[in-house]
Amino acid sequence: MLLLRIADVGLFAFHTLLVLFNCVGWIWPRTRRLHLATLGATAASWFLLGIWFGPGYCLCTDLHWRIRAALGENIQERTYIQYLVSRITGWTPNAELASNATAAVFVVVAILSLWLNLRDLRRARGLKRAIH
Repeated sequence: MLLLRIADVGLFAFHTLLVLFNCVGWIWPRTRRLHLATLGATAASWFLLGIWFGPGYCLCTDLHWRIRAALGENIQERTYIQYLVSRITGWTPNAELASNATAAVFVVVAILSLWLNLRDLRRARGLKRAIH
């Protein structure tokens, strides 16, 4: 039981930090490549694994829900964002609102991240040409 509790807390911390990083990791130039990689991993889970497990499948959520079930918790939420909002505020948004908001934020952040990473790459190439 102790290991399940540790895994529950650990996955909550890891998944929450991943969600936050996916939202804001594009801001800092030093984290932009890693941010693009975590967005890619998130998209792969949602869309590639989603082929077999259903659209929007999240490996982290699945693991966390399995641990919570093993702990005997009654899982009411369909999405991690519902769970996160509920745990922080006490209000549980409906699944459709949570999913739509998550998708909208993801699209905006992915566009920002791609644009900034491409801009950074172009600038770096420009500097290399100027040096040589």
